[in-house]
Amino acid sequence: MKRCGWLTADEAYVLYHDREWGVPVHDDGRLFEMLILESAQAGLSWLTILRRREGYRKAYDNFDPRKIARWGPGKIASLMQNPGIIRNRRKIEAAQSNARAFLQTTGEFGSFAAFIWSFVNNRPVQNSWKSTREIPATTPASDKMSRELKKRGFTFVGPTICYAFMQAVGMVNDHTVDCFRHREIRDGIHAAYPAGKPL
Repeated sequence: MKRCGWLTADEAYVLYHDREWGVPVHDDGRLFEMLILESAQAGLSWLTILRRREGYRKAYDNFDPRKIARWGPGKIASLMQNPGIIRNRRKIEAAQSNARAFLQTTGEFGSFAAFIWSFVNNRPVQNSWKSTREIPATTPASDKMSRELKKRGFTFVGPTICYAFMQAVGMVNDHTVDCFRHREIRDGIHAAYPAGKPL
């Protein structure tokens, strides 16, 4: 089964590619989780974060933005000792400030999904890349998203992180055309698959 060329043989990575990457997400909880994880990725590989995903869920109160927004110095100090996450103080503190900005933005727009999907006019962008070399690191939409998020108090949300987020939550379909998931995503065949082995 042909998959995107950037993928490694790591089973967790293949599972993520087959079942999550590029699937449109409109649930605010999932969007917040992916935004926090993409921010944590800055300067690292996505696989590094993916392998710690469960660690982040436990450490970050299951990505509940209300709980994260109320973190105190003691919680942050304990996270700095947690081997299940990337122990970078700036990134940990960014999760807290991003939770507060997320709640404020959600209150302003009714949902975070309503705000974030407006950058692609509420429809996934269907790209047709023949090679991973063609896929951009940023786009005008990710540039604009980055600017708007920063205005609202988000951090670790540069244009490259924003575009990776857009790819992850299905705002753009960046599976290459020879990948079996490209057609499935394009045609809306992206219901959640059961957990287990890669497809």
